[in-house]
Amino acid sequence: MTSPPMTIADAAAALRAGEITSTELTTAMLAHADELDPVLGTYLFRTDAAALAAAAQADADLAAGRDLGPLHGIPLAVKDILATADAPTTAQSLILDPAWGAQAEAPAVTRLRAAGAVLTGKTSTMEFAIGLPDPDKPFPVPRNPWLTSTWAGGSSSGTANGVAAGMFFGGIGTDTGGSIRMPSALCGITGLKPTWGRVPKSGCVPLASSLDHVGPIARSAHDCALLLNAMAGHDRTDPLSAEVAVPDYTSALGGTLEGVRIGVERDHHTRAPFVDPSAAARFEEAVEVLSKAGADVVEISMTLWDAVNEATIVTTFAEAFTYHRTNLAARWEDYGRFTRAMVATGAFYSASDYVQAQRARQAGRVEVLRLLADVDVIACLTVGAGAPTVEGLDFGSTLLLPVFTAVWDGLGFPAMSVPIGLTDAGLPVGMQLCAGPWEEGKVLAAGHAFQQVSDWHLATPPLPVGG
Repeated sequence: MTSPPMTIADAAAALRAGEITSTELTTAMLAHADELDPVLGTYLFRTDAAALAAAAQADADLAAGRDLGPLHGIPLAVKDILATADAPTTAQSLILDPAWGAQAEAPAVTRLRAAGAVLTGKTSTMEFAIGLPDPDKPFPVPRNPWLTSTWAGGSSSGTANGVAAGMFFGGIGTDTGGSIRMPSALCGITGLKPTWGRVPKSGCVPLASSLDHVGPIARSAHDCALLLNAMAGHDRTDPLSAEVAVPDYTSALGGTLEGVRIGVERDHHTRAPFVDPSAAARFEEAVEVLSKAGADVVEISMTLWDAVNEATIVTTFAEAFTYHRTNLAARWEDYGRFTRAMVATGAFYSASDYVQAQRARQAGRVEVLRLLADVDVIACLTVGAGAPTVEGLDFGSTLLLPVFTAVWDGLGFPAMSVPIGLTDAGLPVGMQLCAGPWEEGKVLAAGHAFQQVSDWHLATPPLPVGG
């Protein structure tokens, strides 16, 4: 091949054309990780031997005419809060029992294996998917491949920076307040938070059970559709996973926005502090691309945005504290300092606060469903600035980062971040495309159509890395 494939779809085509083998793909990506991972902090555990064995089996199967589908032979990675059969699950913490998850692999992971994927290892996160990196703990600090002095974002950091840096083609992330979409935006790739309950959460270390979502991260909307096809659907081990039919998400990727009505929500970022004007400008340019591609673009306003955002925060801290309460009391020092501070905040919320938060979330659902009766998709900024620097990363610096993701977790509706360009400082930013429950197909179709007339999802960091 003249150049290696960049997307799952391209790699799948190359495998079937005999232009490359899964073993060659996997070997090259593992070698790439040898070079970059010490700088980027992508992996917690690599499973090289198992990955190469899976790649060899994928090649043998394809040669024998056994084709498991578009993920067959494709190197992928898994965020280290999902249980896998071939590596420990630590949630990047000294707290979690090493035997956690040993009984059963997460269904989302098992489904990727069944689809023929080659799993290369477990990727770094924030401790228990909350907080910030604590350099005093023995774990990597995930860095942004676009500028390694900056952060990859939380908490699906390793999956996002690994995709952006070309260490694997895609992988699994989780999203409770934005942890798929935020690092995807900051690293210049695509990440989808499905409808709550669309992908089973069994085998996933909980953060806030009524908000946790499992979903795909990859370069493109098309690739996310391929991953979601494999992962979605009810599983009996998770009674909260929905018994709702799963469509073929790739069948909706028509590549056109003609007849699609997109509601643009600007209110939240135009009045938010610390939004980088160049990030806002990239959003306006992206909206113009949507319009020129045939979408009917209209202005909308989510009047309950702030209320739902605050309700999501209250719910996160209250539910996280419930899960961690015993360990916080017994093993305070073993938690990273940022994680323990955030989780302990949940102790200050009352039952009344929690109930009011659920009321606000429900009121928000009613309002957004009313808006979605008039539009197909809602577009808004993902993050209003590029990645902050790792040096001095703390609550103060991250509070200056305008993140607009949590509302969609509180609603439980699908939301995807797609890359829309670079800030004036040369750092990626993203746009969210959001829809009603079980309408991931609309989000993926809009994102795919946008990516047919833009190429930011194919932009690569200036590797070899240096910051």
